[in-house]
Amino acid sequence: MNHFDYRDGALFCEDVSLEEIANTVGTPVYVYSSATLERHYRVFKEAFAPADPLVAYAVKANGNIAVIATLAKLGAGADTVSAGEIQRALAAGVPPEKIIFSGVGKTEAELAYAISVGVHQINIESIAELEMLERVTELHGQRAAIAIRINPDVGAGGHDKISTGKTDAKFGVSVADALALHARASKMKLIDAKGFAVHIGSQIKDLAPLESAFRVMRTLTETARAQGLSVDRLDLGGGLGVPYFNEPEPPSPADYAAMVRRVFDGLDVALSFEPGRLIAANAGVLVSRVIRIQDRPARRILVVDAAMNDLIRPAMYEAFHEIKPLVEARGDAREKMDVVGPICETGDTFTRGRDLPPLGPEDLVAFMTAGAYGAVMSSMYNARPLIPEVLVRGDRFDVVRRRWKLSEQLGLEKIPAW
Repeated sequence: MNHFDYRDGALFCEDVSLEEIANTVGTPVYVYSSATLERHYRVFKEAFAPADPLVAYAVKANGNIAVIATLAKLGAGADTVSAGEIQRALAAGVPPEKIIFSGVGKTEAELAYAISVGVHQINIESIAELEMLERVTELHGQRAAIAIRINPDVGAGGHDKISTGKTDAKFGVSVADALALHARASKMKLIDAKGFAVHIGSQIKDLAPLESAFRVMRTLTETARAQGLSVDRLDLGGGLGVPYFNEPEPPSPADYAAMVRRVFDGLDVALSFEPGRLIAANAGVLVSRVIRIQDRPARRILVVDAAMNDLIRPAMYEAFHEIKPLVEARGDAREKMDVVGPICETGDTFTRGRDLPPLGPEDLVAFMTAGAYGAVMSSMYNARPLIPEVLVRGDRFDVVRRRWKLSEQLGLEKIPAW
């Protein structure tokens, strides 16, 4: 569910017209709904009641501090994959004891920063990383709580580039290596080996692979305990899919929670989850203005002012985003159009041959389900500025990231004296 709907023929975000935002702030512009963010977090959290797991929002999905703060006020933690994301989470009001630090490429400096602020847990993905963390803890005289991330050899996800659980993926260690790593970490002076972590992919629309991975986690926990190792926590990651309008409904958080309870019943372990897309995707849209129509012998091309540098998912993942006009279409007239942006690449194409209502120059459209992996993956390719982000609450809106100026981009560079 989201809070974007037509009222008297105009597309609204909660109680604010998207056209008003576009005319005030300019286009392209990302717009997020506070009500949708809050509802999605609550639905996920309440699915596990009366249990109270740590729900650590995956910052990589949408790292705007206003979005993170909206969720932090409800009690959300943060799943982070860089020191920068940890800083964002802290700036947004997430307590350090609710921050999980994941990722395969953590540097010594990042690990030192994570333990200095006292994050809840560092997910370890290799023996080399564990050895580095041991050196960092000894150098700084600070303890670190860890979980060993396993690779269960279970593939899932909406695209090969977001499937992370197969043996050939760069993430995690084998089950056998996880036991050895946990045993080794348990003997380290300043390392608290708390448990295990798993994350097999993103945009998962079937509970079966998740259940398979979780059953591996249960068996691993029982085996570790039988060997005298302590396992207090299991981090079950994220990945539950969201509807992108052209797809069947994915499993609900309630169905997901029921499966989790079935798998881990009686295990007596604290659980944590890392939903990102599930919370943010349908909470955001990208609003864009039509520049012109270009007719070709075999097709009609709609050129808009948003581009692949603003929303890269279609170019990178062949992803589908529903496109809605901000003025509701009247009648059944439709025409097949390619929708493209201004970037000087053929790859800057949002869709081909999409049935759309008649549109022309200056018309406004919204790319739906753009709240996750949208602005956070944007770039300044073709010297295009980073675009604004707007957060709506009820009948109010605020610009939570302003549009960059070219002078700011140039200010990061210089011409050498020679």
